[in-house]
Amino acid sequence: SLFPSALFTVSVTANLILILPVGIWLLSNGTLSMPTFLLFLLLGIGLCAPLLKFITTIRIVVQTQEGLKRIFDILNESALPEPSESSIPENLTIEFKDVYFSYQDKEILRGVNLVIPQGSITALVGPSGSGKTTIARLIARFWDVNSGEILLGGVNIKNLKTEDLISRIAVVFQDVVLFNDTIYENIRMGNPAANQEAVIAAAKAACCHEFIEAMPEGYQTIVGEKGAKLSGGQQQRISIARAILKEAPIIILDEATAFIDPENEAQIQEAINTLVQGKTLLIIAHRLSTITEVDQILLVNEGRIVGKGKHADLLNTNDLYHQMWKAHVDAQNWTFEVKQSVAFID
Repeated sequence: SLFPSALFTVSVTANLILILPVGIWLLSNGTLSMPTFLLFLLLGIGLCAPLLKFITTIRIVVQTQEGLKRIFDILNESALPEPSESSIPENLTIEFKDVYFSYQDKEILRGVNLVIPQGSITALVGPSGSGKTTIARLIARFWDVNSGEILLGGVNIKNLKTEDLISRIAVVFQDVVLFNDTIYENIRMGNPAANQEAVIAAAKAACCHEFIEAMPEGYQTIVGEKGAKLSGGQQQRISIARAILKEAPIIILDEATAFIDPENEAQIQEAINTLVQGKTLLIIAHRLSTITEVDQILLVNEGRIVGKGKHADLLNTNDLYHQMWKAHVDAQNWTFEVKQSVAFID
């Protein structure tokens, strides 16, 4: 706890607060000389400075200890069980069978059943916190489910080695993760065995080659911590280039264009179109207008699939989807209204 150090800080500050009024009172009574008063004042200030530095050091030590504790908690986390031999999926159809999943004590998914056929485009939609992102991350086996099964080509993903499963899946998240390394290495993480020509080809396909070449150091530009030296649109396109380079047959897009400005969105959409050609695609959709032509829409609410079908069917048969679509259309047409007032002077 930082309470002892905070208490110590108050007591040190009180040292000066005590010296000043008591010293002035003694001076006014003639019982203390000015040189003696100044001496005690300087000693008080001189004593406080190293003590305050000591308090700061204590705080840093406490924060470091807490950080180390969290790091070791992660390092000591038990790994997901791996099969001795990896099964071979018949195809790339994804299926959830009565899946339940909880984050600690909070139940997120409740009896989810769904099928994403190979080569299809499926959209997950629903209110915030309904479980869409959790479904996407369970496909990549970020965690194991509490009960039920997740199948890939008829094989439980628990019977696939993690490396074999991840090699079949590329994920483009809304929150892009870039490392404090060069643009070249951040793209090549999608396929560490790729050569320079393949990396550049992926960058061109993701519409980011031009802005990379415009930088003073080109592909060797350091992007900074979490891509701090790049704009949000540039970060997203590099993330898509990484996914293109991976050449995975299953693509998961987690609201990849949710907060991108219109100028960047057109380029990112073009990059996504290149990425998904001939792939099994799962989209977590933020803008409903972008998924009206997909093969199927899965509507998620409170951890359950409460609607399934094409856009037109859900619009006519599902009240929640109809409300979401109406809210989306109203938001698209929303504008500021400026009322002009006219003053009449008699």
